[in-house]
Amino acid sequence: MKVILLGPPGAGKGTQAQFITERYAIPQISTGDMLRAAIKAETPLGLEVKDVMASGGLVSDELIIALVRERVEQSDCQNGFLFDGFPRTIPQARAIVDAGILIDAVVEIAVVDEEIVARLSGRRVHEDSGRIYHIEHNPPNNAGLDDETGEPLIQRPDDSEETVRNRLDVYHKQTKPLVNFYTELATSGNPAPTFSSVSGLGLLSDVQERLVEALNK
Repeated sequence: MKVILLGPPGAGKGTQAQFITERYAIPQISTGDMLRAAIKAETPLGLEVKDVMASGGLVSDELIIALVRERVEQSDCQNGFLFDGFPRTIPQARAIVDAGILIDAVVEIAVVDEEIVARLSGRRVHEDSGRIYHIEHNPPNNAGLDDETGEPLIQRPDDSEETVRNRLDVYHKQTKPLVNFYTELATSGNPAPTFSSVSGLGLLSDVQERLVEALNK
């Protein structure tokens, strides 16, 4: 099972990615982890990445695709893999196709912007412990205070409404076009992954059920 999971920030991709990797016994591959592992292993590609990053440059799509090809050939990917946060752009998606990296399924977890804003901007955190609350869905016993210590809760900068809307704007410009890319690819008549869009709303178990149904097509 070779899977690409799409969806906006706050759609629950992290939670669902963990569920998929456990259910299908496949590794979760993130570009960040992959870059760090290649640098640590001092592979030829890893040394190239190290030089680029040391000079403050951005790792090119070509280099990332080369790393991806190297990573998916490792033994733990025999049963498949799940790409985490990759591809992010149309050029990266095209490069996967051109590199001959076969994907079985692309699934979008669809959640409308206003729901994402409500989910993320409503989060409150106890800074020392990391305990997370939500002002609507999981409120503390006393507004603004941690249940165990009584200390004030904070809103992380990443969860402010302005930041969330900026992240969504970047998603719509850079990554959302992948939905059309994979929809068209799936109907092109050529070997291509199946594409499904499932609702990310409702109970966690309901979303997981929709994902399994989409992946078992």
